[in-house]
Amino acid sequence: MSDVVQEFASVVVLALRGGGDPFDLLGSVLSRSDDPATVAAVRVLGADAFAPCTLRGKTPTDADVALVEGAVGAFPPKPGASSASAWSHWGMRAALHRVRTGAPGPDLGPEPDPETGWVASEPWQRMTHQLSQLAALAVPGLPSPLAAAVAKRPVDLARGFVRAVRRRDWLQAAGAGRWLAVTEGVPASLGLDGGLDLIHHMGAADARVALQVRAAQLAREGASG
Repeated sequence: MSDVVQEFASVVVLALRGGGDPFDLLGSVLSRSDDPATVAAVRVLGADAFAPCTLRGKTPTDADVALVEGAVGAFPPKPGASSASAWSHWGMRAALHRVRTGAPGPDLGPEPDPETGWVASEPWQRMTHQLSQLAALAVPGLPSPLAAAVAKRPVDLARGFVRAVRRRDWLQAAGAGRWLAVTEGVPASLGLDGGLDLIHHMGAADARVALQVRAAQLAREGASG
């Protein structure tokens, strides 16, 4: 399945760099929509299956919408699931709602948002690790209680970013950098743009790293524009 995740992430990266419209994830890979590994890989990719749509305004195909819907339905959070699992599921539902309606945020109805207390209570190292797993939710214009909680710890997140770079954990560093790109109050001395360039240079052989870096750069470009 890891190979399928890499295949999908590579397609998303190419679409984030340019390409035409609509964005056709499923039509750009060899994987079949009825292959369980395909659905599972989309669940791993999470809301980033629609990153070209939420970050660059591309239109998804009906087949891609059906694929993400299938992944959401096939892998709901189990009772007692981790906050990371619950928030990842929330992010996929939010992305679906956004591409269907153009409105940010999920259509959760009476279902409560996952909890965010861990963002404030966890040590900065653990917080950075968990947030890097949820980088697909770091999208400009996507309000969420999670983003609001992250906004209260920009300096700690910056510390986690630097630690991940020094440890050469490029995927964690890229995920943290993506959150920093959409969070106010990040120290200017961090040198985020240069850090993202370094992460891409060192870690982009992993398509997931390349995806997170490009998404962060797009967020930065939007903020500066």
